[in-house]
Amino acid sequence: MATDVTRLYQTYWKEHRLSAEDYRAACQVAEFVNSPDDSKALNEKRGPMIIISASGMATGGRVVHHLRAFAPDPRNMVLFTGFQAGGTRGAAMVAGAKSIRIHGQDIPVRAEVANLETLSAHADYTEILGWLRMFREPPRNTYLTHGEPHAADQLRQHIERTLRWKCSIPDYKDTVTVA
Repeated sequence: MATDVTRLYQTYWKEHRLSAEDYRAACQVAEFVNSPDDSKALNEKRGPMIIISASGMATGGRVVHHLRAFAPDPRNMVLFTGFQAGGTRGAAMVAGAKSIRIHGQDIPVRAEVANLETLSAHADYTEILGWLRMFREPPRNTYLTHGEPHAADQLRQHIERTLRWKCSIPDYKDTVTVA
């Protein structure tokens, strides 16, 4: 996904503050890992290197294998992009965990860990409200099913106040019939 998004940035460089040359230069520095074979080959390399983890909180996928391979080396950096939900490996690492559990083993975290919180893939409440305002008719109910409880409730209240729409946050295992 990150590779595809990078291509979009390159294609639509006029929509951003960097020139096409800046984007090309930035993309040539990185090694994009697209396949399981590329991923296995990356794990054989040795640092120093920067592992960029997209949102997903390091809970699954190939990044977990990369963390196992590279988090113990203090020459490396693990760079998270965006929100890391509580209780996830990503959140623990951003909070300064000295080790993380991967495949039943405790893996030391000696690599530098940083988080670019402003690179979230999720829309903020202003963007969500802008999108909702484009509806010709309001839905019978708006269901918020993603996000931390406090933030979701704030958005619910904002939708109800601003748009005067019925809005709710389903509880775990609630079901809704949509007709």
